[in-house]
Amino acid sequence: MNRVMGILGASALCVCVGSGETAVKPPAERMDRSKLLIGAYCLQANARTDAHIQAIRDCGVDFIIGVPADDRATLDQFAKYGVGAIVNGVVPSWWGGDGERAGKMREVNPPDRYAAGAKAFKDHPAVWAVDIGDEPSALDFPYYGEVVRQLNKALPGMPLYLNLYPNYASVAQNTGKQTVNQLGTPTYTEHIAAYCRDVPLDYISYDFYPYVGPAGIDRFLSKMYDNFLDVSGACRRTKRAFWYIPQVNTRENLPSTSENCLRFQAYAAMSFGAEVITWACWCKGWWTDNVLDAEGKQTGQYAKLQRVNAELKRLGPAYMAFRNVATHFVGFPETSPRNPTLPFTRTDALDAGGFTALRASNGAALLVGEMVARDPEGKARALFVTAADDPCDERHATFDIVFRAKAAKTFGGQGPVPVRRLDDGRFAVAIASCAGVLLVAE
Repeated sequence: MNRVMGILGASALCVCVGSGETAVKPPAERMDRSKLLIGAYCLQANARTDAHIQAIRDCGVDFIIGVPADDRATLDQFAKYGVGAIVNGVVPSWWGGDGERAGKMREVNPPDRYAAGAKAFKDHPAVWAVDIGDEPSALDFPYYGEVVRQLNKALPGMPLYLNLYPNYASVAQNTGKQTVNQLGTPTYTEHIAAYCRDVPLDYISYDFYPYVGPAGIDRFLSKMYDNFLDVSGACRRTKRAFWYIPQVNTRENLPSTSENCLRFQAYAAMSFGAEVITWACWCKGWWTDNVLDAEGKQTGQYAKLQRVNAELKRLGPAYMAFRNVATHFVGFPETSPRNPTLPFTRTDALDAGGFTALRASNGAALLVGEMVARDPEGKARALFVTAADDPCDERHATFDIVFRAKAAKTFGGQGPVPVRRLDDGRFAVAIASCAGVLLVAE
């Protein structure tokens, strides 16, 4: 797994695939985490033809979560097109659901069921990881820790995938349909802390879907920022990677998620250091207007996602040369229902990462990820800036990021971005609402 293989194991396997023996890729080549990776959820049975798999690759998607481990024909097609599969059906599935089963995972799925699944598993060159569950309660985290250690021994070198709740999962005092505690802790901050304490995986993955309609958008944007703060902070403290799942689909009876709303979700996450972006959903999974419809045909979301993913791919090499060390809220109003409720760093102009007096020319809100180089010396500095002025894509604008620096290189979704020198000695770089740019100090 490149720079972070240790927790997940480092042994390579050679197994029988189909009728002949094939050398399975070693872990470092399964999932090259030195790259910014793009995934998607759900692959229905009617979307597994050669043309469908090629379309996944053509959309800039590196891997799919939810491929049956026993569907060897589909895995062969994945290997043909260089698409990775995070497979299910290897070990017992677990989903936290509404929380009624919280703390019962060992009883329902005892260790011998994991041992049997691991023993029966047949590897394949397309397999990037084994899915071990979704949205568990913190009451099951200690057992998940045991499961991870057990599978690391039983499946050496095989990465394991586990996804967590967002912070709008219920806690005990919630009312309405969800009256039980999904999180298993009094707060979401404690939920993430328990995961970091009990589960020996070197990343945190969670899903968050902000576009809930006008009635709830302010509250959900605030929660989105809180979730970013909780998880990115925990990732920095524990040296974990940040994996994020945004929505490409739409809740029932709402307009399609726009291209700029896709763009904002991805770039905002990158301002908090996200290294893996996994879109929900590719096929019919939940809600509506996924990338493919129920018949396996492309919706209008395909072309939108293809354009956004192409931008992320162009930015990826420069972005992944750095790691996030802090995130700043620049130009955010002092009071707004969309601001985070957790403590956050707010300023009208930012001095950080080799840049001073950085702000939007029109005073617009910016999310600024402060970054340092990943190389051994770690001296190079950068900022990843997301235009956060219009997260709902209602009043698209183009403006400048202005700053002072000795010199800077700038990268955007279309490639290098021109840096202009202003009459007062400042530099200026153009940015559009919902977009992101990487500023590298020189």
